[in-house]
Amino acid sequence: MGRVVMNASVSVDGFVAAGNDDPGPLFEWLVSGDVPLDDGGVLKVSQASYDHIRPYWDQVGVTIAGRHVFDITDGWDGTPPGGIDHVVVVTHRPQPEGWDPEAPFHFVDGIEAAVAKAQELAGNRIVEVAAGDVGGQTLAAGLVDEVRMDVAPVVLGSGKRYFGSVDGLHLLEDPDLVVQGDRVLHLRYRVRR
Repeated sequence: MGRVVMNASVSVDGFVAAGNDDPGPLFEWLVSGDVPLDDGGVLKVSQASYDHIRPYWDQVGVTIAGRHVFDITDGWDGTPPGGIDHVVVVTHRPQPEGWDPEAPFHFVDGIEAAVAKAQELAGNRIVEVAAGDVGGQTLAAGLVDEVRMDVAPVVLGSGKRYFGSVDGLHLLEDPDLVVQGDRVLHLRYRVRR
């Protein structure tokens, strides 16, 4: 089974978006460099960020996201973001009416079912869990192996928390990877077992 990794860009004060879901300047680092990160050349980062992010992206097989993220992105128009093979959507509702059944999206009820489905689909590749409520629930369930943060030099003050509504203690190991890019600090922590 591949590792389960919680990942997102985050403000210095721990938010992934404002209360209205606007990430504001959290993604400036993804367009402020001169090294193309994606095939379309839309995302351009520093060489340090590229050397960190590109190998990680190439290992991700499945992303787990909540229904809210799915809805605000319009389901990425049926194409998983970033070249990912599949998206597992955690939801208590059925897939949207008229949704293409051939699209590589899987709608499941509950965190445990989402991780099981994602690991089945990913094989030995990484299962990435979006930060926020779904990521926090996955961490609280003891299903996250690693936490990755792309910390932007931004203070949002309030909004959607990186760890969602987690209110219990969860210990992480010391960061085993720290990479300084332009307008971002990439951090990786293993979850203490």
